[in-house]
Amino acid sequence: MAFWQTYYTPTSVEETLRLLAEHRPEACLIAGGTDLLVELRQGVRRAPVLIDVSRVPGLDGIGLEEDTLRLGPLVTHNRLVASQPVAERAFPLAQAAWSVGGPAIRNRGTLGGNLITASPANDTIPPLWALGATVVLQSVRGRRILAFPEFYQGVRRVDMAPDEMLVEVRVPVMASNEQGVFLKLGLRRALAISLVNAAVVLRFEDGVITRARIALGSVAPTVVRAPEAEGVLVGGPLTEEQVERAADLAAEAAVPIDDIRAGADYRRRMVRVLVRRALRMIASGGAGKGAIGSRPYTRSHQRPYLWGRTDGRFPRLAGKTVRHTVEGDEPIECNVNGKNRVVRGANGKTLLRMLREDLGLTGTKEGCGEGECGACTVWMDGIAVLSCLVPAPRAHGVRIVTIEGLADLIPRQASPRGGEGGGEGLHPLQQAFIEEGAVQCGYCIPGFIMAGAKLLEEIPHPTREQILQGIAGNLCRCTGYYKIVRAIERTGSG
Repeated sequence: MAFWQTYYTPTSVEETLRLLAEHRPEACLIAGGTDLLVELRQGVRRAPVLIDVSRVPGLDGIGLEEDTLRLGPLVTHNRLVASQPVAERAFPLAQAAWSVGGPAIRNRGTLGGNLITASPANDTIPPLWALGATVVLQSVRGRRILAFPEFYQGVRRVDMAPDEMLVEVRVPVMASNEQGVFLKLGLRRALAISLVNAAVVLRFEDGVITRARIALGSVAPTVVRAPEAEGVLVGGPLTEEQVERAADLAAEAAVPIDDIRAGADYRRRMVRVLVRRALRMIASGGAGKGAIGSRPYTRSHQRPYLWGRTDGRFPRLAGKTVRHTVEGDEPIECNVNGKNRVVRGANGKTLLRMLREDLGLTGTKEGCGEGECGACTVWMDGIAVLSCLVPAPRAHGVRIVTIEGLADLIPRQASPRGGEGGGEGLHPLQQAFIEEGAVQCGYCIPGFIMAGAKLLEEIPHPTREQILQGIAGNLCRCTGYYKIVRAIERTGSG
């Protein structure tokens, strides 16, 4: 079943805006697709026309101009984490981006998508709200600049016309006398929606707080500020008494609901806990600069992005706008496992379905179809992604590597264990999985191997913590992960 009828891939902002104006209100923009494809599959959204902006140039920049960070809507979460300007000048945003999903989700999920989805549980909204960010919207009619309180209208509702697109996020940077932190509570360490999250930014003058901003997520229809708690903090030092008072007042600002993930009373209590913890971190000097992305890239500090030797950016598509229709015969031309392929009849499918049904590459598995398990991990232009969340037309002009092609392509490169790769037609990591007994039912294993091999390409000798971070987006129901982790350790130790 196709969830769209026409799929455009424009190559300029101007062409994107023209298509939006022409097809509104039937058109919907797609970038990473990590939220949209799930909503289409569940019937929450309807979008006969998809306009893929992921290869439009000029929308994925990270720039620092005087006291403002200028972020393109296509900046991925992993690139926010890796950005030195973001880590040094908007530290809570880097923390929030790191808390989103797993590595493959962060490689495709974009800042713009997280903001426009407008869930009160979305992690990047509170730090940007606390930092005083604005959004720039553009249509064929012109531009508008909105502050966050103007932009967010309710649960998953923003002030954005059908023919408008988000083209920039402007973030006032933290000054040298400011400190900030973002904290999140979820049901697990990765791939978790926030039960509660909080961003706190304080400004100090001679030890006295002169400005305080506290933004709370997942406790109201939109992200909310806690003005009473902020007011208590301003005008004095950050003492333990003030910390407790502010935490109590922040909890009173929350108006949470009961749902399947948590009760309202529990969420309110956790607001108190998170705000108290954030303020104590600031008081102790443990927040504000340095923990995410700004440390030197040493063996123990480098964070795994699973983008290998790339910089996390996907190549742009040259030429004119490409159009694929579900009922049409337009080809998807791509390179899969080193061979040029032309696929017809897959224009309404996901990349996962195209690989399995049209190319017969059944090693890539479908576990959840929603980006929750990692079984469908493949490499797209050298970057690990979840193929269940990639529309097949997005593969046009792209290089794809699946588990079937791993051993053929990787031996041409230096193996982490030395030499030219594994023997017997296997990648060294595949061989290690066999030797360590890391394979049981085998269903999740292709995803683990694709994630692990990309991790080893990026960090040839990873620490145990880096391995756990690298496979955080992959779930296994059999081995308890111990032998999987050992297989990656074994491959990287040679």
